[in-house]
Amino acid sequence: MYEDKQGSVKNFLELVKRSRRGKLKVYIGMSAGVGKTYRMLQEAHALLANGINVKIGFIETHNRKETHALLEGLQIIPRYRSFYRGKEVEEMDLQALLSVHPEVVIVDELAHTNIEGSKNTKRWQDVVDILDAGISVISAVNIQHLESLNEEAEQISGIQIRERIPDRILEMADEIVNIDLTADELIQRLREGKIYDKSKIDLALQNFFRGEKILQLRELALREVAHHLERKIDMEVPKQIKLRSERFLACISSNAETAKVVIRKTARLASYYRSPWIVLYVQSSTEELDKIKLDKQRHLINNFRLATQLGAEVIKVKSDHITQTIMEIAQEKEITTICLGKPHFNFFQLILKTNVFRQLLQKISAVEIDLVILS
Repeated sequence: MYEDKQGSVKNFLELVKRSRRGKLKVYIGMSAGVGKTYRMLQEAHALLANGINVKIGFIETHNRKETHALLEGLQIIPRYRSFYRGKEVEEMDLQALLSVHPEVVIVDELAHTNIEGSKNTKRWQDVVDILDAGISVISAVNIQHLESLNEEAEQISGIQIRERIPDRILEMADEIVNIDLTADELIQRLREGKIYDKSKIDLALQNFFRGEKILQLRELALREVAHHLERKIDMEVPKQIKLRSERFLACISSNAETAKVVIRKTARLASYYRSPWIVLYVQSSTEELDKIKLDKQRHLINNFRLATQLGAEVIKVKSDHITQTIMEIAQEKEITTICLGKPHFNFFQLILKTNVFRQLLQKISAVEIDLVILS
């Protein structure tokens, strides 16, 4: 009885905390230069004109004249200075911001990595602290910094993207606004010197700022905002007909690259349906830690960490009956979709020959579980 009361109190406290929590608005774009910072500063002026206590926690204008001019009349919380690797660097002063406690704060570059010694490793973690303190945040990020889209964005852009945010940050957002330009408009802004210094324009046009790359990144941004809108509708609009509750099971092996693809693509599916999902690793006797190379062990641990960051429940099971174990977990967890990586030919040949795999397919058919093979 006491435990029930404690649980009830905790649930009520969570409701209270959520009601006191700040609101999060995120401006999202396909690349630098589309106007995210400009729009945030415009909104700050509009809020100020309506009597809202708004402050600038961190802004990066990149010395763009039109954007920099909008700082006039806005109160900026001074950054703190620190020395890192022999250089003086500036960071957002989280403690000062929390002490000032404005109603709304502008925090640019959501995917930024803080310097060593900061309270949080990432700026998105700072934003969570600010929201928990009851302060609303307006922030901005480019679509290629979203964790589950990382690999796809790198293939499109040809650039390694080291700074990323977990998908759950956008899922937390109360509002997401896409700052959209056509490829021609963005390239024209670049040529006019509104994005980079003129000495960098030709190089940018040859690399990142090419029509086909911009179009693909634009599609990613539009798709993400559409997903957010669908999630919002799903949460706020009552459904007259109860639909099947989706639950995804991502099955991974110690193959680092395949596992990473399966995790990220399943994360996208789960995000789209706003559904819980599980990552399952079945460790056979041939994959025991003393029998696989150290680099594979390290990649496996990193993939478990990635899955957790993206919101998955991770399950590890020791068994030589891989397909049977997958079937048992799927039934136990009421899974609706099983996601597998495209298998190596020999492995594929092996599982097709086993009775267990045929039984798995029969069970999947009987309980209406979908099977997805991810390339």
